Amino acid sequence: MAAASEPQGISITGWAPGTLGQVVSLHGRYYAREWGFGPYFEAKVAAGMAEFIPRMDPARDLFLAARRGGHLLASITIDGSETSANEAHLRWFITSDKARGTGIGRRLMTEAMSFCDEVGFALVYLDTFKGLDAARHLYEAHGFALVSEHPDTTWGVEVTEQRFERRR
Repeated sequence: MAAASEPQGISITGWAPGTLGQVVSLHGRYYAREWGFGPYFEAKVAAGMAEFIPRMDPARDLFLAARRGGHLLASITIDGSETSANEAHLRWFITSDKARGTGIGRRLMTEAMSFCDEVGFALVYLDTFKGLDAARHLYEAHGFALVSEHPDTTWGVEVTEQRFERRR
């Protein structure tokens, strides 16, 4: 059920033609504007998604996209096929400027964590960086805990990289 503040007319779907490009675009524009990330970061997102989409296994992987009127509002991915271990990697979670603060991110996170629980992953992890306070609050509200942080240039610029984990 939709949150009280969530926009109406939202559909939650999986992959559809053009979605990969839309998700990469959301990441590229937001992180360039807010954090100074450049083409290295956008290419990293595009390459990772391009590798993931064709190998998606619906028994272990989940890709959700929230749309209204054909416009992508948010997306989230659970990559459970990345390793043979009983763990999953939360990846490419983003909301558009129009959707930020509406509850759609919480809805996608809730659906993604329900999927992880249904599959029975012992561990779900994500890598992010310090300063994304709204996202961190959402992660912690869904059972994630910060397990490490260190300076890193994985994203193309130096940030304090953080790893969050959610154990069953």
